[in-house]
Amino acid sequence: MFGATAALPLATSRALAAGDAAAGKEIFTTTCAACHSAQPGVNMIGPSLAGIVGSKSGAVPGYSFSSALKAANITWDEQTLDKFLANPMADVHGTKMPISVPSAQDRQNIIAYLKTLKP
Repeated sequence: MFGATAALPLATSRALAAGDAAAGKEIFTTTCAACHSAQPGVNMIGPSLAGIVGSKSGAVPGYSFSSALKAANITWDEQTLDKFLANPMADVHGTKMPISVPSAQDRQNIIAYLKTLKP
């Protein structure tokens, strides 16, 4: 029983790592780009997502984050981004982001694309 439980985080990591960055770019363009830029320093309705992977929540320079997201103290990685994108308002009560990405595969693809964006 322990062996199966211990393998679960590894299986989850592999599933999250399986995203397709090219597909993620397409989804980003149609779903995210109305509010978020992929270019460093270009904040829109939402913050620029260039370099978001590995950064702290509420830390993009020049963007006015909700106090809830600033206080969340999240480090954006595959798992935290997946959880947030699945239901932002449930994950961080008080966030400004109302849009969720219900498809697990779409989230994985978007995250794979976000990982390619450099600050």
